[in-house]
Amino acid sequence: MWLYSEIRTLDDIPRHYARTNPDRPALIDGRGPVSWSDLDRRSNQVAQLMVKLGVARGDRVAVLGKNGRQNFELLFGVNRISAALVPLNWRLAPPELVDIIADARPAVLLADAEYAETAARVIETSGVPCRVIGYDSTRPGVSELDELLAAAPAVDPATEVNPWHTAVLMYTSGTTGKPKGVQLSHQNYLYLRLCEHLEPSFSYTSDDVMLTVVPLFHAMGVGLSLQALYNGAAVAVYPMPTPGELLELIAHDRPTILPLVPTVIQMMLNQPGAATVDLSCVRVVVYAGAAMPLPLLQRALTAMDCDFIQFYGGTETCAGVTFLRPEQHRQGVKLESCGSPLPLIEIKVADPNGKEVADGEVGEFLIRSPSLTTGYFNQPELTAAAFPDGWYRSGDAGYRDADGFLYLVDRVKDMIITGGENVYSTEVENALARIDGVQQCAAIGVPDEKWGERVVAVVVLAPSAALTEEDIIARCRQFIAGYKLPKEVRFANALPMTATGKVMKNRLREQVRQGGTPA
Repeated sequence: MWLYSEIRTLDDIPRHYARTNPDRPALIDGRGPVSWSDLDRRSNQVAQLMVKLGVARGDRVAVLGKNGRQNFELLFGVNRISAALVPLNWRLAPPELVDIIADARPAVLLADAEYAETAARVIETSGVPCRVIGYDSTRPGVSELDELLAAAPAVDPATEVNPWHTAVLMYTSGTTGKPKGVQLSHQNYLYLRLCEHLEPSFSYTSDDVMLTVVPLFHAMGVGLSLQALYNGAAVAVYPMPTPGELLELIAHDRPTILPLVPTVIQMMLNQPGAATVDLSCVRVVVYAGAAMPLPLLQRALTAMDCDFIQFYGGTETCAGVTFLRPEQHRQGVKLESCGSPLPLIEIKVADPNGKEVADGEVGEFLIRSPSLTTGYFNQPELTAAAFPDGWYRSGDAGYRDADGFLYLVDRVKDMIITGGENVYSTEVENALARIDGVQQCAAIGVPDEKWGERVVAVVVLAPSAALTEEDIIARCRQFIAGYKLPKEVRFANALPMTATGKVMKNRLREQVRQGGTPA
């Protein structure tokens, strides 16, 4: 059943293709292509360097820097000695990074020149004994890391790696509190590859090129890149570009697979001259990370004229566990759904006691699959709470229809209870998104003496729009029931967002409760 039975761990991927397809590109960046044989050689040098530095089986190696070829060289090299890579979110403030370093306690921290001062300060503050090694993604060949690697032999260490050992320790974004270290094993990632192999609509080949601009400190960025590499496709990897730069990269690298979050799709299509850019190379757009408003999806399907795949998943699930398939997009059916489970994945919709609810009834998504995290690092109680009976409590609220399609309606914690009625923030946001002139929006609940909570809409208007609070509430009334209507509208210049385009609602709620809105 496995597509490549000799790929038992992630570090086997470059080994396999260095033997079977050595000269084809594995990676592409601003410096050009990196062949599979070169990636395999560099992975060996990273592995040998880590051994020389005293990194042992089960240790952690952290990396602080934006997307680049080095992320994959480090991942495969660190995994090659049965250690785990810890990709750090370079957007975090130093105190947040200190918390992660204090928890992960890496043996080595590799820091891009842009973050050298931050890395030194974080390690000093954390008190963790950790070797900091610098590299410079803008000036290859001149950094400490380059010098150390040049002296390392390109010999495979041939370390026996347990497939269930942690390959990536991925810290969650921290939008809901203190970050958690999600342990993702080699087997977790490869099990999803098996599920995709059994999925008829999945069709990646070694002729494909995936453009990766989603941050590699995020499950979507790492997971989808490994998905492409496992299938022999090249990954064109770049730091997060502006929407205009993204269009230029598509024109230059001619990717066939384009993973994007909905907000980036919207900004890209809104670029002046976007309609004249040749997107014919793109055969499939993969979108996830946040809900795609139906009007935007319909616009994108027309403008980009290619196949679309939506998936639902998260850090704990090792990325996508559902598919809304290309043929379903082409047929225009179930477009508001996040699809149905991949083969071998179990998802049920349950009440707070874990009992499955009827079709059409909203409950929490519970997931069971060998792709699930092996647990939260150093947090057994949190792990037990998230997996009380083998099913992962996702915290996502939604329902299943009679055809087995799943619909995500909200995070459980983001549900608004107003006047005794449940209001899902996405219902309000979908109504807001249908109003001409609304560029971005979010709906939150804030405390209210009369209603318990009241619905507050935070709206970013398009530059030419001149909508008032009354206009927005009146237009929402056309789409949703009266009790779901915003009782207040706040206007903002921008919304606080995660790197994958999700609104940071905890931060937004705090700003609104304090009487303000985002700048």
